[in-house]
Amino acid sequence: MRQKLARVLGGVAIGALVFSGAACKADSGSEAGGSKAACDLKIGFFGALTGDAAGLGIHMRNGTQLAIEQYNKENKDCQVKLEQYDSQGDPAKAPALAQQAVGDSKVVGIVGPGFSGESEVADPIFDAAGLPTITPSATRPSLSTKNWKVFHRGVGNDTSQGPAAGRYIKDVLKAEKVYVVDDQSAYGAGLADEVKKVIGTPAGYDKIQVKQTNFSAVVTKITSSGASVLFFGGYYTEAGLLLKQLKGAGWKGTMVAGDGVNDSNFIKVAGQQVAEGTVLTCPCAPATKAKGTFPADYKTAFNVDPGTYADVSYDVTKIMLEGIKAGKSSRADLNAFINSYNGTGAATGVTYKFESNGELDPAQVIVWAFKVNAGQVVPDIEIPKA
Repeated sequence: MRQKLARVLGGVAIGALVFSGAACKADSGSEAGGSKAACDLKIGFFGALTGDAAGLGIHMRNGTQLAIEQYNKENKDCQVKLEQYDSQGDPAKAPALAQQAVGDSKVVGIVGPGFSGESEVADPIFDAAGLPTITPSATRPSLSTKNWKVFHRGVGNDTSQGPAAGRYIKDVLKAEKVYVVDDQSAYGAGLADEVKKVIGTPAGYDKIQVKQTNFSAVVTKITSSGASVLFFGGYYTEAGLLLKQLKGAGWKGTMVAGDGVNDSNFIKVAGQQVAEGTVLTCPCAPATKAKGTFPADYKTAFNVDPGTYADVSYDVTKIMLEGIKAGKSSRADLNAFINSYNGTGAATGVTYKFESNGELDPAQVIVWAFKVNAGQVVPDIEIPKA
């Protein structure tokens, strides 16, 4: 998720930061079999906690926070701290925050970045410093092609989500005319491109801008195209405003969008009546499918049901915590631990095993379609693989 290719390395090359953390004995139930657990270390969450995309980022941060709080309750003499880096989902803010993270020697892992655009400019900085990352949500396929040694992705990328959305449009909605719009972000444009590969030549194709509010020109094009489906590649604020103006112009079709719109804030922006029937995809399972005690634990902690990617964020944080518990106190050792990890997430039920390029094992990738019904985003179907 999110755009701009200004790759800023801060002017100063950052060498790998290898350090030792204080150590203390793990409790008797340690999976490390009596080894020393690393203490007084930090895991960073990097994503949007304020701004237009905060609805997505806060749920992911909460998943990370819950995992760390549970770990600290079980390891009272050997705590891990959560360090938060609020990027607002903005690539322009990401490099300085990444520099801040790598400059803190106690930060041994990053959950995030949450969006693709900020990943493009922050991940080179993390890679130069050897600081391992696991993103629970950045889905642009090209992120795994940069030869970054610290990059890991806990979900499928847009080469799984985009084609699945295209198949849903063709096979379930059986749309003959589809209009495609994207917000020119790294995430939105990439996802739209993957959808077009499946649906063929669209009835029309247009681009908007992030933070745009007046969509009259594209509304006119969509309504005159005869399209019964609009695929939108982007985020929930622009999606909600665009759909509101489309429906206001009398358009009767269905919007289909990706995981950047799969958030309850989309309904708030568009309005419940306008949002009704919108289809939202995600390379993730519904929160209602979460395993174990995660859904109840999350609601107890935050007084709300878990949102998109909260369970993924929880599970990938626990991978890092397992490494710390096993005594991986340096960034290099924790990165090696993640590279070789093969275990099932307590919340998602996904087997986390990473390819050499940091991608999740393709066998573990799923894509669901959700639908807005009576003011709620509810599961529709798991979209079959091609």
